[in-house]
Amino acid sequence: MSSQLIIIILIFSSSLFSYDLKEIKQKGELRHLGMPYANFVTGSGDGLSVEVMKGFAKHLNVNYKFVPSNLEKFFGDLTGQHAKNSENGLKLLDNTPIIGDVIASGLTILNWREEVVNFSKPTFPSGVWLIARAESKLNPIKPSGDIQKDIKQVKSFIKDKTVLAIEDTCLDPRLYNLKNTNAKILLQSKEIKLNELVPAIMSRKAETTLLDVPDALVALEKWPGLIKVIGPISKKQNMAVGFRKDSPELLKEFNIYLEKIKKDGTYNDLVKKYYPDIFYYYGDFFKND
Repeated sequence: MSSQLIIIILIFSSSLFSYDLKEIKQKGELRHLGMPYANFVTGSGDGLSVEVMKGFAKHLNVNYKFVPSNLEKFFGDLTGQHAKNSENGLKLLDNTPIIGDVIASGLTILNWREEVVNFSKPTFPSGVWLIARAESKLNPIKPSGDIQKDIKQVKSFIKDKTVLAIEDTCLDPRLYNLKNTNAKILLQSKEIKLNELVPAIMSRKAETTLLDVPDALVALEKWPGLIKVIGPISKKQNMAVGFRKDSPELLKEFNIYLEKIKKDGTYNDLVKKYYPDIFYYYGDFFKND
């Protein structure tokens, strides 16, 4: 049997025989897809998403396994078929072996992604901000209380300015109609690490960059006094854990687990550990009524 035929069979088999809750319990292992990003997955064996998924594996009484992935591979590694956003919406690409059961790495809920995976209940608040160097002539806006007005004001600032962005992510300029601002959009390869965007503007490769809220909070702490937030580019967004469409029972069980650790305070304790400043911006999200 040729190696090419073996690969085709493996791809077909992995796509056909995916796992839901029953199969994961039988196998005794939960495979967590993630990548080093902000404080969700630190690259040092910990992070908010890592601790939550380790807790979920314990809740299921199975072993935990971290499976490295990246922005370009996430959906293929989970579902068996790569996918991306395009000018015409979701675009499905080539097949690939399934190597994970959940995506948990600060994944923002976006319309095109909802066509590919099912999301858990929101796990973290987010949004996209415009970031500039501290000495930039751009000044932070004064919030008006109307997010649409604030976004419009921020967009008016970036005419003829260079803005770093990454397609097929929450930093995709197509999601926020940035082409209508006359900004000079500099698209970065998805292979670039998200934590390299701020160093890029600090080294003057661009005047500004887009960052989501949790990544911006980490950057402000890491480079104090060197960068500033100009204001929002998007409305409020949410992050969540991604599941295959054919894993409804696993998704249901995770939502039960998430509700449990929110009620007993475990979740907020983990958030405080990795994102203490988020409560200043989105305190309401973490209230347990």
